[in-house]
Amino acid sequence: MRTHIDYGIYFNNDFCQIARMEDGMPVIKKSDTMKDAMALCVAINKRQDILVGEQAYNVLKNDKVRASKTFEKRKSNTFIGFIRTIGTNYIYESSNTCRSFTSEELLAECFKKLKTFNADEELKAVVITIPAKFLYTQSEAVKKAGLLAGFKQIELIQEPVAAAIGLGLGSKGKKGFFLVFDFQGEFKVTLCKLEDGTISIADTDGDNWLGQENITEAIIDEIIVPYLKQNYALDSILNDCNKKENLKEFVRHFAVEAKEQLNNKELHCILSNVGSFQYEDENGEELELVIEISQQDLAWVSRPIYQKAIDITIDLLKRNNKTGKDIEHLIFVGEETYSPILRNLVKEQITDKIDSSVDPMTVVAKGAALFASTIPINNLKGAPGDKTKIQLDIKHEKATIELDEFISIKVIKEKTFGTIPDKVYADVVRSDRAWSSGEKLIGEKASIIEVPLSEGQSNAFVVNAYDEAGKKLECRPNQFSILQGIGGLDGMQVLPYHIGIAKYFEAEGKELFMTIKGLEKNKNLPAIGVINGFKTKIDIRPGVASDVIRIPIYQGDYNAEGTNPVLNNLITEVIISGETFPKLLPEGSDVNITIKVDKSQIMQFTAQFPTIEHTEDLKIEIKQTEPITPKYIDKFKGELILFYSDNPSMGKDRFRFLLGELIRVENQEVVQDEKVKVVEQVKIELRKWQ
Repeated sequence: MRTHIDYGIYFNNDFCQIARMEDGMPVIKKSDTMKDAMALCVAINKRQDILVGEQAYNVLKNDKVRASKTFEKRKSNTFIGFIRTIGTNYIYESSNTCRSFTSEELLAECFKKLKTFNADEELKAVVITIPAKFLYTQSEAVKKAGLLAGFKQIELIQEPVAAAIGLGLGSKGKKGFFLVFDFQGEFKVTLCKLEDGTISIADTDGDNWLGQENITEAIIDEIIVPYLKQNYALDSILNDCNKKENLKEFVRHFAVEAKEQLNNKELHCILSNVGSFQYEDENGEELELVIEISQQDLAWVSRPIYQKAIDITIDLLKRNNKTGKDIEHLIFVGEETYSPILRNLVKEQITDKIDSSVDPMTVVAKGAALFASTIPINNLKGAPGDKTKIQLDIKHEKATIELDEFISIKVIKEKTFGTIPDKVYADVVRSDRAWSSGEKLIGEKASIIEVPLSEGQSNAFVVNAYDEAGKKLECRPNQFSILQGIGGLDGMQVLPYHIGIAKYFEAEGKELFMTIKGLEKNKNLPAIGVINGFKTKIDIRPGVASDVIRIPIYQGDYNAEGTNPVLNNLITEVIISGETFPKLLPEGSDVNITIKVDKSQIMQFTAQFPTIEHTEDLKIEIKQTEPITPKYIDKFKGELILFYSDNPSMGKDRFRFLLGELIRVENQEVVQDEKVKVVEQVKIELRKWQ
């Protein structure tokens, strides 16, 4: 029976995978098609069976073939790309079930499927990775998906932290700053520092709308569609948004295949099977793809996209007073990083010190499993009779760079309901049975035992308890684990964004985003933030529920300070009413606010009212983001127009472009993730000009 979580899940917009600790090392569990990863795809057939992974992806490909017959938009019962909308109330309609699914419900189905890859044991606890730039609403949605999948204990870890842990076991002798360059479903880059085997996160950045899908789209738009346009009469299709989108969806797998092939060779021929389109152009000619594409062609369409990732990385280094020369090594994460085009750009503009000791496709999942090996499984229900066992207190390091560690062990008499012999002995045995401490006398005072560790792996130990006559005694906990090869695990998780509030500034005559001291971006978790002297705007009468104080809490990026709050991401709005107040709180009274954020980014809010000697303790509930509606976009257009009137230095051309983008996605036919993308990009642009 496992006493530590030992399982790590990694997912992105395209696939997911699961790793398990086996004999002290992380192992990727193969899918039912014997692959290291499973497609993040869900389909519902007419019998209302839910298909997940490769089965669902095959349904999707068949749907594309059927759609190519008429190029008409059809109601789909196959869903991909739903990570783009996770954390929102956006729903995916299924005509086969006459119901809708949220993003987290679809993700939960994928998690359920991953559980089946471990048929030899029931999986109830897991560590799940999340992108470093995930918002609170997105992280909460991932937790909800885990609960829906049947996990009872869920721990989240940021992807670059997991990657750093995966690297850390092989980091002996390495030191200085390094970069985790993650180009997969979304682009993320993390600056880390390695010193004496301890890894710390210095800064993170990225773009949630920049990733391998952009490369696929570029191949379609710049190579495949122009080929079809040049060789066939397709004006009626290419001028119809829905038909053009169906055409692009049908040829997508040709673009993906070309991209993968050109990672390893100079030339590739995109060749469709005869009759695969099952459609004729306007002159009655059957469509066919015969396109020879070279690495030079791919570089032409992909280099501008890769350059955006390079520029983000260079900016990250600049604001930390670093250059590529200060980087000791760079870790690639994600299938896209196999691209020789991307690798050459990184070598030319950032550093040529590429670390090839880790697998870009598995390092995150394996790092998550290693982290999981340090986290005990919660006693969720408490097995009957557990308290009759001798209760032990075992203190030890979760992870270390040392090859020997000292643990302390003692008997907790007051928590043991059963009989405790006068003398209790403990024998600590390493799971490989290559070392045993021998029987050591333990009691209510801590006994110290030195344990040797196997290098570069998770070391599991079993504690056997005996009485003076050598009779074995039941005790709990009776196992613990120490990860050798890396240090500082407790300090690796950081805040990905500033956490702040909207505060009214007299000089500016408006509310602006203000970072809460102690909750700045890249602060190590857990963290505590304090705001003193927040002022109430109205009288709050005791016992009156309608008298409320509203305190909106936001997440903002590194340049958020002093910007319009609406340009940042609302976490939640804390509402405190006069219902529990002991006396009148006059307008203009001080409110001292404390926000605590734990390692899993769960937030606790405390408001102290010194005037009336009253305190309110609240757990912050993270609310899902509403979908982007035409009404929201119309309101946001007003914000843009008002902003431009106050900041004409933005330039008329740039203003018109941003306004045009908002008008474009106001159309109901535009998919939700495209709307979110445009709104977020406009917010980023406006923050730069404030």
